Amino acid sequence: MLTKFETKSNRVKGLSFHSKRPWILASLHSGVIQLWDHRMGTLIDRFDEHEGPVRGVHFHKSQPLFVSGGDDYKIKVWNYKLHRCLFTLLGHLDYIRTVQFHHECPWIVSASDDQTIRIWNWQSRACISVLTGHNHYVMCASFHPKEDLVVSASLDQTVRVWDIGALRKKTVSPADDILRLSQMNADFFGGVDAVVKYVLEGHDRGVNWASFHPTLPLIVSGADDRQVKIWRMNDTKAWEVDTLRGHVNNVSCALFHARQDIIVSNSEDRSIRVWDATKRTGLHTFRRELDRFWILSVHPEINLLAAGHDSGMIVFKLDRERPAFSVSGDSVFFVKDRFLRVFEYSTQTDAQLITIRRPGSHGLNQGHRALSYSPTENAVLICSDVDGGSYELYVIPKDSYGRGDTVQEAKKGAGGSAVFVARNRFAVLDKSSNQVLVKNLENEIVKKSILPIATDAIFYAGTGNLLCRAEDRVVLFDLQQRNVLGDLQTPFVRYVVWSPDMASVALLSKHSIVIADKKLVHCCTLHETIRVKSGAWDDNGVFIYTTLTHIKYCLPNGDSGIIKTMDVPVYITKIYGNSIFCLDREGKNRPIIIDSTEYVFKLSLLGKKFDQVMSMIKNSELCGQAMIAYLQQKGFPQVALYFVKDERTRFNLALECGNIEKALESAKKIDEKDHWYRLGVEALRQGNTGIVEYAYQKTKNFERLSFHYLITGNLEKLSKMMRIAEVKNDVMGQFHDALYLGDIRERVKILENTGHLPLAYITATVHGLDDIAERIAVEHGVNIPHLPKVRKPALLIPPNPVLCAGDWPLLMVSRGIFEGGLDDTVRGGNDDYEDAADADWGEGLDIDEVDKIQNGDISVLEDEDEHGENEEGGWDLEDLDLPPDADTPKTTSNSRSSVFVAPAPGMPVSQIWVQRSSLAAEHAACGDFDTAMRLLSRQLGLRNFSPLKSLFIDLYMGSHTYLRAFTSAPVVSVAVERGWSESTSPNVRGPPALVFNFSQLDEQLKAGYKATTAGKFSEALRHFLAILHTIPLIVVETRREVDEVKELIIIVKEYVLGLKMELKRRELKDNPIRQQELAAYFTHCNLQPPHTRLALMNAMTVCYKAQNLSTAANFARRLLETNPSNENQARTARQVLQAAEKNMKDAAQLNYDFRNPFVVCGATHVPIYRGQRDVTCPYCSAHFVPSQQGQLCTVCDISVVGSDASGLRCSPSQTR
Repeated sequence: MLTKFETKSNRVKGLSFHSKRPWILASLHSGVIQLWDHRMGTLIDRFDEHEGPVRGVHFHKSQPLFVSGGDDYKIKVWNYKLHRCLFTLLGHLDYIRTVQFHHECPWIVSASDDQTIRIWNWQSRACISVLTGHNHYVMCASFHPKEDLVVSASLDQTVRVWDIGALRKKTVSPADDILRLSQMNADFFGGVDAVVKYVLEGHDRGVNWASFHPTLPLIVSGADDRQVKIWRMNDTKAWEVDTLRGHVNNVSCALFHARQDIIVSNSEDRSIRVWDATKRTGLHTFRRELDRFWILSVHPEINLLAAGHDSGMIVFKLDRERPAFSVSGDSVFFVKDRFLRVFEYSTQTDAQLITIRRPGSHGLNQGHRALSYSPTENAVLICSDVDGGSYELYVIPKDSYGRGDTVQEAKKGAGGSAVFVARNRFAVLDKSSNQVLVKNLENEIVKKSILPIATDAIFYAGTGNLLCRAEDRVVLFDLQQRNVLGDLQTPFVRYVVWSPDMASVALLSKHSIVIADKKLVHCCTLHETIRVKSGAWDDNGVFIYTTLTHIKYCLPNGDSGIIKTMDVPVYITKIYGNSIFCLDREGKNRPIIIDSTEYVFKLSLLGKKFDQVMSMIKNSELCGQAMIAYLQQKGFPQVALYFVKDERTRFNLALECGNIEKALESAKKIDEKDHWYRLGVEALRQGNTGIVEYAYQKTKNFERLSFHYLITGNLEKLSKMMRIAEVKNDVMGQFHDALYLGDIRERVKILENTGHLPLAYITATVHGLDDIAERIAVEHGVNIPHLPKVRKPALLIPPNPVLCAGDWPLLMVSRGIFEGGLDDTVRGGNDDYEDAADADWGEGLDIDEVDKIQNGDISVLEDEDEHGENEEGGWDLEDLDLPPDADTPKTTSNSRSSVFVAPAPGMPVSQIWVQRSSLAAEHAACGDFDTAMRLLSRQLGLRNFSPLKSLFIDLYMGSHTYLRAFTSAPVVSVAVERGWSESTSPNVRGPPALVFNFSQLDEQLKAGYKATTAGKFSEALRHFLAILHTIPLIVVETRREVDEVKELIIIVKEYVLGLKMELKRRELKDNPIRQQELAAYFTHCNLQPPHTRLALMNAMTVCYKAQNLSTAANFARRLLETNPSNENQARTARQVLQAAEKNMKDAAQLNYDFRNPFVVCGATHVPIYRGQRDVTCPYCSAHFVPSQQGQLCTVCDISVVGSDASGLRCSPSQTR
């Protein structure tokens, strides 16, 4: 059984396949009907109007309908396109078991527990016949696929066949009145439309199912007596042919297969059984652990079955349909029925070669699986799944071409896979020993090779090479050298397709395709939602493949697309230009003509073959949203521009590629406010002030327009804007314009007119306009505000603009390959714009008579805008009186377009740094904190980045400097490079400058030593932790310096651990034993000799005071061994030693054994003696007890104890 789809749901009682679409209906015991796409594995819809279980369901053959019947005594007819129930048929008096549409007439047959079968006309929505005769529940009823018969099964232990021929005649309109009269008499006197033709008795218990054979006069039935019976019928009688025994519980359903000579039955014994219909023997049994089976359904067209059980359903095939084939040169060798055949592509002829043994006579799914061909020896290997995997070797006689009657005894052998690896050698996989047996054509072993991985299949990979497949990877294995040439992680590979030159390979899995090169270096992976079936390489290096429904392509970079939709799956064997040769499931060779324009175009674009691209654009019908989106995604919006007819799309593409002229053309045609606004934004970005002004005029965006005139220094038009604002009664706009112009009198006038008299007075006074100030005070009698005495008043004038009018200067850039060739094809509509490109664009706002317009009368102005084109008389360009010989050369459009585009921004320096470096410090300096943290996590197991936050910021700020250009421009960020000099090439980027270096750490270390000597332990600890936190962000140049950095980590770690123990000891006032232990452990930290002496002195003193004389004597002895230069230390140690020798005892037992080497746990501060398990910090290498695994290291505070890490990377020399 090959399971294609499985669902989990309530108990499934009814199933029906759609005849054309990949759909299946499942009716559930819960009352829900589910509509599934079994190919995609998705739930499409659910219908839940029935009350109680739905036992029967059936699709109409041609209409978008299905019928259902349930325990609510209702038959419902649904339209799946409208997602609703159309009507309900009422009449049955008990549970309805099955329902079925007639294949031709508008009828539905239903079987019910009310012991009747009813036939309904679903068009008139009436019951047209009631079939009575059963005396127990009728469990199923179905129409014959061709004849006017109905078969029914009942718990009264009978199967009945009913003749409904009279019913069909009744529904056909009678030809003459005599027939109509006889029909009326029959109706009047109780004539019957359906009569029992046969009653089949033979089952000992109630019969659950009966169904007709699709073509033969056979019936199969299944019953509670656990038997499946086959019945034959003719025109006069029906009789039992045979009984199939094997089920051990009630048989729920039994059906003939639509395309094979088999019977399928299922049962409450949790099994599906497959029987040979001719030999009447069991072929196969499929069992489930817990679920009883209730229903079966056979697809009417293709080789699919479905079975419903207690917890869902399964859709399955009984055997593989893919023909075994092998392509060699101009031919394909394939197996069809019991013959090996060859198809020649050049002549398109199909010939039979030899007869081969049909494998798998004792079971299903053991047909021919793979075929391998040796052209020089004319030999064929055919593999099958018989006996767990076997092969047959045939040598084709030269004279057998076209005859096919040759019967040859094959050389056989056992093996999971068999493929030719040389002219007269083939390899066989022996799974039991995981080795490959190389054999000659006599089937004799000539060589054995152990495989490098647990292999379950082998594939050809060139002469002498094999591709070995494991569950999750494939390995390229050289049989001669016995070594691995390549290794690749993949999903489970089913098929392998090599390109003709063996340079590329496609590894086909169930739902993905992996493309790799000949060394198994990964190129790309493609994922599909439905199953991948086959594939082949075309002449361009494009991989063409098929799924269940499509022929698709895959480019070398992983881009894919659909070439053609297919009704049935096909298996590609060879590609010649635009012809794809396929094998279908019947073993027929089919050439399919495809249009390769799309993928050839994309391939040319990918390979930068721009001449070919231009040729295809001019000559091909390449269009569609998918192609436009592809070109945009790949960074060629300028190419997409020439495909597009829709102006809105053209506008968007033109903006994306910066083609402001094309965008202007489209904006004029669209003429919508939003598009003008976006055009203005892009034109402003490019510095095209003319188009900016035009766009703002079109949107009547006066505020932006005023500011635009200010920054471009066009004061004349700015004063006109002020007059417009006055006409529009826009006081704020008028005031802003007066501010921009520095027109004080106008501002005083505006304030006076709006009633802000004190403000008007103050404005006039502070700007020295005393006469106006006095007039305001006299005329309006204002309460004169008191103003402080200031220096001499002065006018506030805005600064002069940096650029006074004109477009921004653009760099001279070479025209793109597409602009040159393609503009010629679409030239013609741009001339009007080109000629007037440099003209003054003030149309619609030249208000010559603006003073004559009354305030608020803006309608006059708007009318002028609307009719401006007619009334203004064009652009008002006057003829110049030039001398005749002053011939001004006309600028050609081509020379103009050489400056039409701003250069594409280059790659930021920080991005170059990130790409070149794997050092965390340099990533932080680039500002890419995220990757810096990921690197530190991977290299040193860091998790707590809080202590490093300020260091990261310092690094970033230190690697950049900031320049102010001028007041209206933003601050310019400049990357600072390490080791830069004037002689360095400007095109070569050095690494970022870093604020931290190794010499700074040396200073920090000395400060830490000094504080430790002085007994300032908190300050010393701060210095040492700062070193530990800075080291991950240090970069050094040489290997020797790397070793010094690592050595520094160990030194600092010892100090941090010791100082933390000493500070903790000082906090413990009431625990003398713990105080002594911590003082003792401190002496075992690897410190500088002066600090070791101080630690020993400290521990000796603490223990001596606590009367632990033996331990104190040990510390005194160790102190004297260090030859202390301080005489006081030596004298004290000798005195303690003398005192202790008199009474060599300890008052308290300590967790401290100086004779047994140990390290101290950084978290719990207990000794971990040699031989005991411990875990370490991957960064500072501090030791911890196993319970601290996964916790934050308490020594360095940044790394995770016991985590996997690759080690410190602090120098470019480590990555070379």
